[in-house]
Amino acid sequence: MSKPVKHGNNWRVRWIDHEDVRRSAVFESFKEAQSEVRKRQAETAEIKEGLRAKPPADRTFAEMCDYWMANRAIHKRNIRDDKSIIDRHLRPAFGTLKLKDLGIEQVDAFRVKLPELSKKTVANILTLLISLLNAAVELGWLLKAPRIKKPKIRLISADFRYLRTDSEVVALLTAAKENGEDAYVLYATAIYTGMREGELAALRWSDVNFPRRLITVQRSYDGPTKAEDVRYVPILDVLLPILREWKLKTPGTLVFSNRDGNMLQPCGRIFTERLHRILDAAGFEKSEVKRQRHCINFHCLRHTFASHWVMKGGDLFKLQKVLGHKTVQMTMRYAHLTPSAFAEDHGRFSGMAVGAPGEVVALRAANAS
Repeated sequence: MSKPVKHGNNWRVRWIDHEDVRRSAVFESFKEAQSEVRKRQAETAEIKEGLRAKPPADRTFAEMCDYWMANRAIHKRNIRDDKSIIDRHLRPAFGTLKLKDLGIEQVDAFRVKLPELSKKTVANILTLLISLLNAAVELGWLLKAPRIKKPKIRLISADFRYLRTDSEVVALLTAAKENGEDAYVLYATAIYTGMREGELAALRWSDVNFPRRLITVQRSYDGPTKAEDVRYVPILDVLLPILREWKLKTPGTLVFSNRDGNMLQPCGRIFTERLHRILDAAGFEKSEVKRQRHCINFHCLRHTFASHWVMKGGDLFKLQKVLGHKTVQMTMRYAHLTPSAFAEDHGRFSGMAVGAPGEVVALRAANAS
């Protein structure tokens, strides 16, 4: 066994690793140096005998980012999201670090620098970081990924925006019809199906089955849906004649397209500027805190579908399938809108009342003598 040798005020040890490469390290005390060389020699022997896996080669986090963008992100629905998070946050923070040196301490220090971001944004950043480190483990570039905790996001919330009454829906669609039939049919389909912007843009007539009254949702823009699966949306009575008439006027491949017959693009005018003009024409008020912009945006039409489905007695579990939610928790945000949500529960504890029904019982004050 190699013994520690004096090296100035410290102690140096040398050993031969599993690849027959000479290694050395310096320690402050003889005991530390002796313990380290014993450990290294034991590891080398175990690796050569096949009792221990070879340690991964030193790789930087920047190398992992490059691999991810070239091999993993290209298969995702929106590669731009990953590129933005990596370029803006992860690479500047961890790029020069070796993967094996990236631990909880470094992640905690990184999170301290993100106080101005929302919990959801921080969760998205950390989710991608976790995915990158797990991929490094799969590749053999890292033995074990640190256990990173993400901030908890409330899935059930009643603060979403939607058209709250039938008359508001009618007002919007009436104004849309006056603006142009393309806007009218697009907004009506959004309100009566709950489909997302990209799903509507990528919808083809081959996905619309009139005899079975079903729409197959299987793509978004030029990629998969958000949940990366296929789902089926019913064509409701109110939407059926609208789509049938539109089919006669638009015999192309796409149900909705731009003037050139090509696919609508993200944040296109029909999803943004035209919608706001139509909201103006329909008499919707603007927000004082959003620079005189309307609180309603295109995604609110999806919330409108879900909210009115529930308010009109629709089944929550069917709604989950129609919306394409992975878990029912996301769908439960609309549960409070059920008209009879607690009607049958109002008298549940009646038998526990003191006194006869309707009798007022006087309570003694806590400090009464």
